[in-house]
Amino acid sequence: MNKTGIIWGVSMLSSVVVFGNNKQKQPKQPNIIYILADDLGYGDLGCYGQTIIQTPNIDRLSAEGMRFTRHYAGCSVSAPSRSSLFTGLHTGHTPIRGNKRGSQQAEGQYPLPANTYNLAKMLKEGGYTTGCFGKWGLGFPGSEGVPENQGFDEFFGFNCQNLAHNYYPHYLWHNKDIIYLKGNEGSKKEEYAADIIHSEAMKFIRDSKGRPFFAFLTYTLPHAELVSPDDNIQALYKGKYPETPWKGADSGPNYKRGGYASTMHPRTDYAAMVTRLDKYVGEIIAELKVLKLDKNTLIIFTSDNGPHNEGGGDPDFFKSSGPLRGMKRDLYEGGIREPMIAWYPEKIKPGSVSDHVSAFWDVMSTLADLTGTKAAANTDGLSFLPTLLGEPGQKQHDYLYWEFHEQGGKIAVAKGNWKAVWLNVNNPEETKVELYDLSKDIHEDNNVSKQYPEIVAGLDQIMRKSHTDSQAFPISLPVDYATSKK
Repeated sequence: MNKTGIIWGVSMLSSVVVFGNNKQKQPKQPNIIYILADDLGYGDLGCYGQTIIQTPNIDRLSAEGMRFTRHYAGCSVSAPSRSSLFTGLHTGHTPIRGNKRGSQQAEGQYPLPANTYNLAKMLKEGGYTTGCFGKWGLGFPGSEGVPENQGFDEFFGFNCQNLAHNYYPHYLWHNKDIIYLKGNEGSKKEEYAADIIHSEAMKFIRDSKGRPFFAFLTYTLPHAELVSPDDNIQALYKGKYPETPWKGADSGPNYKRGGYASTMHPRTDYAAMVTRLDKYVGEIIAELKVLKLDKNTLIIFTSDNGPHNEGGGDPDFFKSSGPLRGMKRDLYEGGIREPMIAWYPEKIKPGSVSDHVSAFWDVMSTLADLTGTKAAANTDGLSFLPTLLGEPGQKQHDYLYWEFHEQGGKIAVAKGNWKAVWLNVNNPEETKVELYDLSKDIHEDNNVSKQYPEIVAGLDQIMRKSHTDSQAFPISLPVDYATSKK
């Protein structure tokens, strides 16, 4: 176990508390629970303005902690967003920059390299017990990218993003072992995967009492397919709004192999799935209190990208993007700006709200400062621990950068209130750039690139210095803006 205790960041080294003094009892490293929802929108929670879906436990988490208004995902789809979070690198540098099959095998995605220094390895080296529960998607079974090769003591859930589309799958993974779900054999639907994964996560928390732990909870809710158990949660919404049934894969080769199942009431199912996720959060908090771990545990709750419209999803009905434009697969704010709540009793001021600009690639540096471990030397991140603790010395990003490798290729750069978005970058004849002033136009309706060519040129140069080529994930940079305008 790391013996330096909690390091509060460089700005706090002059504090009257000197952790190197052997005469003073050193504080125990905090437990860390990082909850990553799947395709949950900025506006899907009550504390972010949601009025239809009930999220009382997450709202309470916000009321007792800190709510961020400008926190950004690593990308607008799963694998690259998780890679950015995990490595402390934005998508111009992180190893995984897109959703890509890893082999010709039945399941799994392109793997993280074996030597990737990441969040789990960092904390494990610092004395933490590490567990991942939910969706992985960063390395197919047997590859160097599987969780047990990337710093996790225990993994339970879906290895493959595609198979994670189904909530009544034939099997899940526990480390290297396949766990067949007898209640889901054939066409049976008796064992809801999200509930099973959550149960295993709760067991990990209980079993880890007595030593610092990192629980990485990558729940699949509320990603499509839109399926929820017929229980008291679903009853909260059933019959409450107009529904258009959605026809999906109920048989054939894609059934329970990634194809979304049909739903008679997609709006009901989506709302119930979000509230079910909220229930999990409430159970985690209650368990921490029973175990007397609540005052020494940091919980961070966020989402991997914006809301989806797949499998019958209807983000417009729920206003899932809140005041933002776009959704999953967009580099507009609705695709990458996420709800983010941090809860750490007696350390984070209750009910606080921060407009600090942060991103997934900041999490490694933040947790390194918190735990006295060492972030990657090449990180793109900045610790936001001073913001969490209400202390001075918070550093600010000069800019943020994103790549998206589908739909012709997209790139975005944000600096201050300015944000440029390049579309169709892999098709030079169709490439265009848009510029928005987020301080005046949070919905990104007014493209002002022609009015401010000098701003576009500056962001264009940031784009070029932020990207390193990747053989596995190639993308074309647009023609140099300054040169093209001469």
